[in-house]
Amino acid sequence: MSRTAQAISLAKAKGESVLVGYFPAGYPDIQSSIDACVAMCEAGVDVLELGVPYSDPVMDGLVIQEATEEALANGFRLRELFPIIGAITAKVSTPVLVMSYWNPILSFGLEKFAKELKASGAAGLITPDLIPDEAHEWIAISDELQLDRVFLATPSSSPERLNQAARSSRGFVYAVSTMGITGAREDLDKAARAVVSGVNASETGTPVCVGIGVSTGSQVAEINDYADGAIVGSALIKAYQHGGIDELVNCVRNLKAGSSQ
Repeated sequence: MSRTAQAISLAKAKGESVLVGYFPAGYPDIQSSIDACVAMCEAGVDVLELGVPYSDPVMDGLVIQEATEEALANGFRLRELFPIIGAITAKVSTPVLVMSYWNPILSFGLEKFAKELKASGAAGLITPDLIPDEAHEWIAISDELQLDRVFLATPSSSPERLNQAARSSRGFVYAVSTMGITGAREDLDKAARAVVSGVNASETGTPVCVGIGVSTGSQVAEINDYADGAIVGSALIKAYQHGGIDELVNCVRNLKAGSSQ
């Protein structure tokens, strides 16, 4: 079982809601992002999704876009990702999955990136714009290095595509709750349930976590009733922007507890 899947299984065994929490590397600066991520892990996120700032974030909503733009403006470069991961994993055991668009990885060099990812202590990689059909090299390298790999499943995916995402992913499948960009929404798209059902129909046993638009504890609790976990990003960044680490920690705890506060 993968490190990520183990963390999800452990939380479920305790009767807890599973929370995957996103935060951008290097935001607002390198040390601050390390401190924020460690605090999130200590406060209860089961899996940390560490975002790579990128100049063309086609899937990200405004909150995440502005945060990653600030990180880039403050000097973040991809080579600094690995020391950030190392600093986080030296302090907490929470699995760290890097979320990155594919172009920066190709520019860096896939094999080099994967080896540095492994050496830094990361559990694996979430690739929002890479489909399994085009991921043969990454699948081979991640198998060799025993890194988790998370592919997306969307409301527009055919049953065959959902099956492929489930069979190609390790750690969990990222079920997109609605078509569009990330960001909080009052009501999650009901299509999320259909995506989860479609992935589960593959009978691979791969966990399924739902993201895009998840912003409240009640949504996290609802998602955990039919999926294996909920993914939250924008709400956590907003909390940090509003009140720093203290507000970020409170947000994590409320999300885990199912609180609407």
